[in-house]
Amino acid sequence: MKTTKKIAVSAIMTALATVLMLISKLIPAPWLQGGSVTIASMVPIIAVGILFGTKWGLYSSFCYSLLQIMFGFYPPPTQTFIYFILVVLLDYVFAFGVLGLSGMFYSLLGKKKLAIPVSSFIVTSLRYLCHIFSGLLIWGVYAPEGQSVLMYSLIYNGTYMVPEIIISVIVTTIIFKSRILKI
Repeated sequence: MKTTKKIAVSAIMTALATVLMLISKLIPAPWLQGGSVTIASMVPIIAVGILFGTKWGLYSSFCYSLLQIMFGFYPPPTQTFIYFILVVLLDYVFAFGVLGLSGMFYSLLGKKKLAIPVSSFIVTSLRYLCHIFSGLLIWGVYAPEGQSVLMYSLIYNGTYMVPEIIISVIVTTIIFKSRILKI
């Protein structure tokens, strides 16, 4: 496939992911200071990685992470600039950046039938881990008294990431199995 077509498709998929993130929040949770359950907003980025490989997946996921910052940035309760940068990296750049690795996992799994749902599960779980680490570093100040910061981060981030993981795996599997997107 020509580079121009890959650029165009990647840009459209990144735009689609952004629109889905903005308009399809299933569970509005004002108590959440970031994070929401959407209708498959990560799927277009995962699809770019699977369709065009890791390099294109990472390009798209990096652009998507910047759009996430633009449209949904929650200032962290940090005391230093270094912690602020760590939160931006963990909650945005790395968290959404790992979605672009779907192509790498798809290839490593031999491009077989289960490679699509498994690679989708891996990259969305990696996003969950990024948010957990961010919670351990910064957001743990919101942990209720007597609750460990790790447990708080697992639960808080799990409230939106576990449904997001399930939705993403199902939708990614359906769109590739039904041949809506062809590999």
